[in-house]
Parts: sequence; C-alpha cells; structure tokens
Amino acid sequence: MIRYIFITGGVVSSLGKGIASAAMGALLQARGYGVRLRKLDPYLNVDPGTMSPRQHGEVFVTDDGAETDLDLGHYERFTGVSARKSDNITTGQIYRKILERERRGDYLGATIQVIPHVTDAIKEFVLADPGEGVDFVLCEIGGTVGDIEGLPFFEAIRQLGQELGPERAVFVHLTLLPYIPAAGEMKTKPTQHSVKELRSIGIQPDILLCRCDRAIPETEKKKIASFCNVRPSSVIEARDVGHIYDVPAAYHTEGLDAEVLSHFRIGEAAPAPNLERWEQIAGRIHNPDGEVCIGLVGKYTDVPDAYKSVMEALDHGGLANKVGVDIRLIDSEQFDDEHRPLDILEGVHGIILPGGFGERGARGKMRAARFARERKVPCFGICYGMQLSVIEAARNMAGIELATTTEFEDEGEPLVALMEEWTRGNQKEIRTADTDKGGTMRLGAYPAQLKEGSLVREIYGADLIHERHRHRYEVNAGYLKQLEEAGMLFSGLSPDGLLPEIFELPGHPWFVGVQFHPELKSRPFQPHPLFASFIGAAVKQSRLV
Repeated sequence: MIRYIFITGGVVSSLGKGIASAAMGALLQARGYGVRLRKLDPYLNVDPGTMSPRQHGEVFVTDDGAETDLDLGHYERFTGVSARKSDNITTGQIYRKILERERRGDYLGATIQVIPHVTDAIKEFVLADPGEGVDFVLCEIGGTVGDIEGLPFFEAIRQLGQELGPERAVFVHLTLLPYIPAAGEMKTKPTQHSVKELRSIGIQPDILLCRCDRAIPETEKKKIASFCNVRPSSVIEARDVGHIYDVPAAYHTEGLDAEVLSHFRIGEAAPAPNLERWEQIAGRIHNPDGEVCIGLVGKYTDVPDAYKSVMEALDHGGLANKVGVDIRLIDSEQFDDEHRPLDILEGVHGIILPGGFGERGARGKMRAARFARERKVPCFGICYGMQLSVIEAARNMAGIELATTTEFEDEGEPLVALMEEWTRGNQKEIRTADTDKGGTMRLGAYPAQLKEGSLVREIYGADLIHERHRHRYEVNAGYLKQLEEAGMLFSGLSPDGLLPEIFELPGHPWFVGVQFHPELKSRPFQPHPLFASFIGAAVKQSRLV
C-alpha cells in the first residue's frame, strides 16, 4: 500500500520546503522504505526551461529529458532516487493537457472547469505509478498557502486527503516562527494565521514543521498545538543548522520521521533508522583536513541558486577528498573588457566555468579559460564553459583567430554551432525541449565513448558513460583534427563519432571540458568522479601556491 505525504508551506516563501521534503524522504529511506518525491508547481509556465535563472534558479534535468524545478535536484541528492518527467508538474502543463483533451472532444462537450477537470488532472499526476518498491510518495506543493495560483493544487490534495483517508495521507505544513529581538520573544501568530488559512480551504495539517533560529520553548509548542489543533508531539522544531546535510539527522532528533509513521499507525512496526552515512558526511563537512578555493566564473553569480547543483557537486568533491571547498563567485561579465586585469583569479586553486546561454559574459569566461590554461590552474568547463574553452584554445593554440560560436556571432569560423549547421546527424534521436525555443536542444541522458589512455577514461574507470545534457549548440566535429594537431585531445565522443563530448589538455595538471552536466548526477554519498578528481587536482594545486 502506497502512502502519500503532502508538504505545504506558509507565512513566507523560501522556507526550504524542498530541503524539508528531501530530508523527510532520506529519513524514511534510512528506515528501509522506498520513496519517490514529486513537485507540484503552481506557475503557468509549461516548465522552467525558458525562465531566467535570476528568477527561478537553475533548471534541473532528468535522465528522461525533463526540464524541472531545482528542488528535484535536492530530492536526488538526498535520496539517490533518479527523478523522472512524471515527478514535476506545473499549472501550464495541467492546463495544456486539459485543453488538448477538450479540443479532441474527450469531455463530450462538457463545460471545462477548475473543479473537477483541473483538480482531477492534478490528482492523476499525484497518483501516477511511482514505480516498483515505493512505499511513500512525498508531494511538495510549490508556493505559499494563500497564493491564488496555488488554490487548485490545494483543493486537489484536500480531495485526495478525503479519498485516501488518514491511513494513506498525511499533511505536513512548513511554517515560520520568527524571533523578535526588540520584544525578546518568539512569535507564534504567523504560524497560527498560516494554519488558519490552510484550514479555511479544508486542509487540517497533521504535522507542523516550524522553521526557527533557536529552540522552541515547550510553552510555545503547547500554544501552537492548541491553536492549530494538532498534537504537541506534532509540532516539530526545524532549527537552522550548519549545513543542509545536517538536516536529516536534526529532523530525526526532533522526531519528524517517528511522527509521520505514527500518523500512519506504523510507528511501532517501523525499523529504527540507519543514519550512519549522514553522520559520516556531517563528520567530513565539519572536520575537513584542509580547504581549497575554487573560482566559479559565471554570468548569474548574483543568484547562487542558478548554480545550485554545481556548487553542491563541488562540495561533494570536497567530501571525496576530505577537504572543505570555498567557492568564490566571480561575475564573468566583468572580464568581457580585455583590458581589465584578472587579479581576482590569483590564488584560486581551481577554476570552474559553468553552463549558460548568450553573449554576455562569454568573453570573460574565455579569458578565465586562457588564464587557467597558461597558468596551469586546474580548470573544469561545463557545457557552455566547455564550448568557450574550445574556442579560446582554437584561437590561441591552433591559430584559428576567427574561431567563434554561432550562438552570438555569424561571422568567423564556426567552432561551435547548431548541429544542423555542420552535420547531417540523425536528428530524430535527439530529445527536444517541450517549447518553441527548444529547437534541436539535447535534453537528458546520452552515451559517450571514452578514449583509451585518456584522463577521463582513468577518472571514470569505464569506456562508456551516460550523462545528462541541456544545450542546443555543439562543438563542430569538422575542426577536431586541426584542434588535436594543436595539442587538444577530444577524449569523449558520441558512439557514432559525430558529437564531441569531452576534451582535455594533455600536459596540463587538470583541464577538462564536458558538453554535458555532470553536476546533475552527483550525490553527497556518491560524488561525481569528475568533481572528485577536479577537487583532488585543486588540493595538489593548493600545495603549490
């Protein structure tokens, strides 16, 4: 019997529902249960694929090619369960599906309404087959209770609560307990009002997860329980912790997993959790053997969530090497001016050039790549960062002075271009974005063949890999021979040899560029081998500086 946990949020946004949901899933896993996590996003966009990273943060991509909310990255990192297209739904997708059905006549001429048509479509998503071995499905509802766009989602889960019954559905509400320094008090009124708003639409929360920066006095817990109509044991303290990977253990200490199982009436029968791996991770985070400084050169550095998975993967690389990672966010746009010095890169132990789109900041990334190449600083180029590194090397190593990308420049040598501009590859095998902007975008997991004797072949310990992609432009395979004669090595290609996937610089301490996004598959308990190797090279570099 599959049980459902619905996670909602109140008072303010950005309370951390994604982390809370992921940590809850990790705790249930630690007790031996199978979990799947799903995200319901009330915004009208079909998916976040065309949304600005400054508004939405990164776009997380699944193996099967879905562009999804970044919270699915948290779900994967905490549980190790790979997300799927069926794990993220938006209002845009819901309405599009309903309108397509209406146009086909599936509703037999009925008037289409929010209830029952929209709510039924949402319930259909929630109840979709989660796969084998799943005991709990955790559904996070995006936004904040009271948001007008979220009402159909709240109504849908209210109906599900009635249909499934208390033995199969539990409602967890994440709320805020602010401390007012001038009054010297922790205030419960925002939580009371949030629960009142939730109850006004027919949902009585079973568990309150209360975000706070200090311990909640027992008197306040009892007050919250009384006013919000929950058991005192169901008021769970979610105090700020030193690192997000401390959250599962902290929530267990406060009794969250025990309370969830108790509401399902399986508390006594549930096995005790095995939190050993989380304790080991916490030990490495808080007691590192040293620290390395990594310069992350990107165009969205004013919004760190735009590089959430990259930053997490760097931390995972640190865990693999038992060191802390100090990530220095550097705006690549400031280096677009050729006359501006790169002083800020002095002293970093490694440089990472993450993905992106467009011309702004591109020349700055190329300058950073050249700095890393000439100064022998470990450098990791990802997607657009890899393409710009290839262009830089083409200009300054292979003498192709007009090397460029057709993404922002039509004149010159098209070292990087849309695939149909330089090959007649099998287009039908390329997964495309579900938007007009998608074009020939490669999305999801694709294979790459690694060359024997290459650095990446040694790092992976395999000759065939599968990694997740999200890009429209490809390195032009027509230039590979010329580039390799100049000293570059394209050590990873698509199995048909048409698409360059990885390049490296032999003789450099560590310079690797990849067309895919390895950060999307990194886990704290299973760091991605490329990030582990990159941070290992940075550790060696730190001893030279």
